[in-house]
Amino acid sequence: MVIRPAQHWFLRLLDWHGSVLSKITFRLSLNIFMSIIAVISYQWYEQLGIHLTIAPFSLLGIAIAIFLGFRNNASYSRLVEARTLWGTLLIQQRNILRSIKTLLPNDKIYQKEIGQLLITFGWCLKHELRKTNPAVDLYRLLPLSILEDVIKSPLPTNRILLHIGLKIGELRDKHLISDVIFQGINKDLNTLSDVLGGCERISNTPIPFAYTLILQRTVYLFCTLLPFALVSDLHYMTPLVSVFVSYTFLAWDALAEELEDPFGISANDLPLNAICTAIERNTLEMLDIKPLPRPIKPDKYFNLL
Repeated sequence: MVIRPAQHWFLRLLDWHGSVLSKITFRLSLNIFMSIIAVISYQWYEQLGIHLTIAPFSLLGIAIAIFLGFRNNASYSRLVEARTLWGTLLIQQRNILRSIKTLLPNDKIYQKEIGQLLITFGWCLKHELRKTNPAVDLYRLLPLSILEDVIKSPLPTNRILLHIGLKIGELRDKHLISDVIFQGINKDLNTLSDVLGGCERISNTPIPFAYTLILQRTVYLFCTLLPFALVSDLHYMTPLVSVFVSYTFLAWDALAEELEDPFGISANDLPLNAICTAIERNTLEMLDIKPLPRPIKPDKYFNLL
């Protein structure tokens, strides 16, 4: 995610990192190429009686803008939901650990074991969503008694959640917490399960491909033919105007495609590494364990992963 300080509006117009311009540069260059062809061949296809007017492009442009708006709203709603889910994850982990510390203030072993599992749950969920290997963080955080079972599981994040529930059940079986308190903590665990399921739903169910394909085909065809409709009125100004109009449509399309998967590593995706580090810092601080890991800060391009 791009984290930029406040800056002058003119300097913001010149920003490259964090914009989608780098992703559509080649497509814009193709539009410029088609504009040059339209200018060069204008006299030739005019003699053939071929006349493209701007009227159909005006109507089609309005329709494309409406559908692009719908698709951007759908993609942005996925980002908002993903952000809410990870915020809920942070809150519930604090609630669970606070409950354990309040109920068992002198039992440092159970506090540490549950705290480690809560930290690992966040990191493992991050790896699952980004399709990366969680082994490094699992070896770093989990005790050997649990590590082997989690490593062998095809669904390690859910397995970690199961082990947290088993630890809480163990506290109840030893009569260290009552059934009423167990039900309260178990409710927080159910919320973590809802977070896991919500993130998996967003990750595994993208926007329908046919909807995206139809929209992209229409946008690319529109941008390809647009110079031939503009050239009769604009002549040598055709490349400038055509690329400006095409930039608007192509940028919307590229941004919607980027936001569709909010768990990736693109400039506008969620900073899952930073969130997981914040969860780990919060948990270790509550357990009075030092030193705390350093918070992740934006790089020189203001990217926060």
